[in-house]
Amino acid sequence: METGPNPPAREPALRNVGAVATLAAQRMEREHQWYRELSAEDRSWVGLVAQAGIHAFLGWYRQRDDSLPVTADIFGTAPRELAHRVTLRQTLDLVRTTIDVVEEHVDLLAVPGEESAVRDSLLRYSREVAFAAAQIYAAAAESRGAWDARLESLVVHAVVRGEADDTLQSRAAELGWEQVADVAVVVGSAPQRSSAEVAEGIRGAAARDGLEVLIAVQGNRLIVVLGRLTDPMASAQSLVGQFGPGPVVVGPRVPHLFAAGRSARSALSGFDAAAGWADAPRPVAADDLLAERALNGDGPARRLLVDRVYRPLVEQGGLLDTASAYLDTGGRLEATGRDLFVHPNTVRYRLGRIADLIDLDLTRPREAWVVRVALAYGRIAAPAAAKNPARRAGRPASL
Repeated sequence: METGPNPPAREPALRNVGAVATLAAQRMEREHQWYRELSAEDRSWVGLVAQAGIHAFLGWYRQRDDSLPVTADIFGTAPRELAHRVTLRQTLDLVRTTIDVVEEHVDLLAVPGEESAVRDSLLRYSREVAFAAAQIYAAAAESRGAWDARLESLVVHAVVRGEADDTLQSRAAELGWEQVADVAVVVGSAPQRSSAEVAEGIRGAAARDGLEVLIAVQGNRLIVVLGRLTDPMASAQSLVGQFGPGPVVVGPRVPHLFAAGRSARSALSGFDAAAGWADAPRPVAADDLLAERALNGDGPARRLLVDRVYRPLVEQGGLLDTASAYLDTGGRLEATGRDLFVHPNTVRYRLGRIADLIDLDLTRPREAWVVRVALAYGRIAAPAAAKNPARRAGRPASL
């Protein structure tokens, strides 16, 4: 069967496009606060996008074939920077407002008799433009997400290395971390999932707690930097399920990201030494692993252990003697009292003072072991003149 000649193209006039775009800009000014808050230059660009959209619609309508795809070329009118200031939701506001104005003033664009056909085509065109805008923002988000992930990894690696320099400051600012306070580093094993799945799980859990988060995987270790903390251990508890099996160690809280190297070093040292405490809780504070870290060769942990346990007891000579005697007698009150020439109740009283002073209870096996390690390192570090407890001479120690 013969087919007739192709029907003539539909020809709405190209007149009044600028006038309709101006009407659209005026309505956006009235209805959308975000538009009013834009700079004059950005509002001008938005107006050009609206005008380009109207031109593109008329060109698309003239093609006679409504099945032709609608491209996102109209958004190429604006500079790329505008996408960082206008969100997807605001872009859809722009599309909706422009389409409403075009529909109301279609008589200014269409030739007489074409108004109804133009309105019908406008509905499909507006839907397709909205989809095109969503695709643009999705592609931009994917690209930005990949860049952010690389930048985030660089920041975490710099924190681990203790590089609190201008480069870290610049990169932290890119990620919005220059003003984030109350930071701690959490280290555990990386789970057997993709990096994207791990990051999504941690970000979701952190967002529920109102926390800022940076994530990086180093070998088999998952390193998480948390910001805006109030209780590091409680926050780590909510994230512990996102780590692989094994210990999860929480570094001490520090004021800001640029001091987080100390927290990272403590957490990483604790992670490496945590196997020494078979019954360690999960998560565990890095400071609760000072003895294991010291035994594993961590010099700062050794010094911290001596400063927190040995030196306070040295300053209270009788308490150092009591702690030593109690540990040496296997934790027996009567034997300790005989060794110190004091009543067992006095020993009990002094044990309470020791617990208050160093926050370690010698009647608990784990804490007694930590004190024993601390005393050993303290004696090694102390000068010979300081290694002369009164009890060695057979004299009762004084408080």
